[in-house]
Amino acid sequence: MVEEAAEDQLAIFDLPGHLARRLHQIAVSIFMEGAREFGITPVQYSALSAIRHVPGIDQRRLSRMIAFDRSTIGDVVQRLVKKGLVAAERGTADRRTNRLFITDEGSAAIDAMQPAVDRTNKDLLKPLSDGEQAIFMFLLQKLVHRNNDMSRAPLFPSEGRQGTARAKGPAGDESP
Repeated sequence: MVEEAAEDQLAIFDLPGHLARRLHQIAVSIFMEGAREFGITPVQYSALSAIRHVPGIDQRRLSRMIAFDRSTIGDVVQRLVKKGLVAAERGTADRRTNRLFITDEGSAAIDAMQPAVDRTNKDLLKPLSDGEQAIFMFLLQKLVHRNNDMSRAPLFPSEGRQGTARAKGPAGDESP
């Protein structure tokens, strides 16, 4: 950790938005390094997981389910199709939509990646004790859930088959 004199610190360094952005950068870097051999980004991994969970999901529902911008989800899906990890079929009710299905290769990729994904998440939280990790995750989930409506790409987990999960706190209490 770099220690600097107080006068060298910008005021933004202690702002929650700046820290959240920095943590996101760090999380993506850890993921990309830890899962490098698979050539899959965190967003592609999320999309693959959702498509596997909800076979036949369309791109609009996918973007809502993983809280990703609708205008760029098409690029993510195209990359997964080009890699042979996802298959897209024209919708029967609405020919403008694509129904998405994970391929055998996509399913195998998720299975093969899972240990690396688990490791990257552990690495991200490694600087914290077990108790701090539980508290951090509880508070992070609470902030994300309570501020979801303020997002440019809100999360709508009910777009899939299962409902919204509530965050469990360190003592087992739920975060509203």
